[in-house]
Amino acid sequence: MEFFIETYLEKFSGNLRGFIFGFVHVGIMLIGYYSGWSINRFLKIISNGYIAGIIGAAMSHILADLIASYLDPHIRSMIIGIVIGGIVPLLFIPLLEMLIKNKSEHHIITGDHEDVKKDLDSH
Repeated sequence: MEFFIETYLEKFSGNLRGFIFGFVHVGIMLIGYYSGWSINRFLKIISNGYIAGIIGAAMSHILADLIASYLDPHIRSMIIGIVIGGIVPLLFIPLLEMLIKNKSEHHIITGDHEDVKKDLDSH
């Protein structure tokens, strides 16, 4: 990656700092989505579906951040902060679950479940 930066991106201004991070991060997400590989599948064994989806999405982003920040020499020194910053919000999931326990009819998760069920039944 550093060869790529030195060869092609060094002549541009500092506006492209973090280009490799962004490219690798989104690339990893796209590869995961299109390959069907999912952290959620492993997490569904130990929790209910939507919690597994929330945690799986967050963990996949943390993993992609870790890899992308390691490969980007401009961001490499921030790896620990990026990963810890991604993990800390996961600690709030139990609190958030308690806060939305009494979901209103307008809550997005409540409405989405019925919509998803209708979509699945129609196919």
